[in-house]
Amino acid sequence: MSRYLVRRLLQSIIVILGVTMLSFFSLHLAGDPTYLYVNERASNEEIAQVRAKLGFDKPLPEQYLIFIGNLLHGDMGMSLRSKTPVLDLVLERLPATIELTFFAMLFSTLLAIPIGIISAMRRGTALDGGIMMLAMVGQSMPSFWLGIMLILFVGLALRWLPISGRTALLDPLLKGDTQLAFRNIPEAIRHLILPGITIGVFSLSRNARLVRSSMLEVLSQDYVVTARSKGLAERVVILKHAFRNALIPVVTMLGLEFGFLLSGVVIVETVFSWPGVGRLVFTAITQRDIPLVQAAVILFSFIFVGLNLFVDVIYARLDPRIRLG
Repeated sequence: MSRYLVRRLLQSIIVILGVTMLSFFSLHLAGDPTYLYVNERASNEEIAQVRAKLGFDKPLPEQYLIFIGNLLHGDMGMSLRSKTPVLDLVLERLPATIELTFFAMLFSTLLAIPIGIISAMRRGTALDGGIMMLAMVGQSMPSFWLGIMLILFVGLALRWLPISGRTALLDPLLKGDTQLAFRNIPEAIRHLILPGITIGVFSLSRNARLVRSSMLEVLSQDYVVTARSKGLAERVVILKHAFRNALIPVVTMLGLEFGFLLSGVVIVETVFSWPGVGRLVFTAITQRDIPLVQAAVILFSFIFVGLNLFVDVIYARLDPRIRLG
């Protein structure tokens, strides 16, 4: 197990280095990045001073090593627009994105598991066909279109739920104000429902199909047939024998789900004016605030790689054949 962990840790470090390298060199693809930091009317002398101050006059390998050194000390640079550390801006918006991502993951998981089990139990029936058809539609539907439709019908026509804004939930908890966090729960959930559903529909559809296929594979195994032949109740056969063994690929996908959802919030946060990292990145792209975009990409990559490593460890614990291989 230790050899497996060391190997996966080394692979994760290589991936992180690759991400930082791509993020760093993307800043130089369009030419000299010094011009992003100076006024259009700056003289050649002023440009040269800024270039030397920022270290852009050094060879690219040396610049990259300086970039990595700063990154290890938590320095990701300054925002070109707000003139504040980009890491502070990203971390300030991160709780909102985590709330939205966690809600979408909870929504998709709690529905996908029972839907997938029911579909597998009713294989070949009209119910199974209807569920799979809806799953295909859910996977094919653009998230921004679904978000706009929810805003138009649920938010504006029916006026059931708010269509923009956020009530802070995680922020008070991080500050130790649990009373305010609990008071905010009802209103926070109301603000989370529409964007959370918009993000979660794709995952719900995919995970329901995954649970169904995994259950069908397990239900055809000999030990399930033996359990039924012993006269065990169908509920016991499904939940105790079949679902537990069908859980491994599901756990793998659910572990990575948070990272997938986290990376897909840019458009949805913009549609719903959700004050998270995704909306911050969208604004930074339109303003050509490259250091801010870099910081968000690197931070998201760290989270995704960390989750991937965590899932691999859980997977190896559930199935020893993984680490033996």
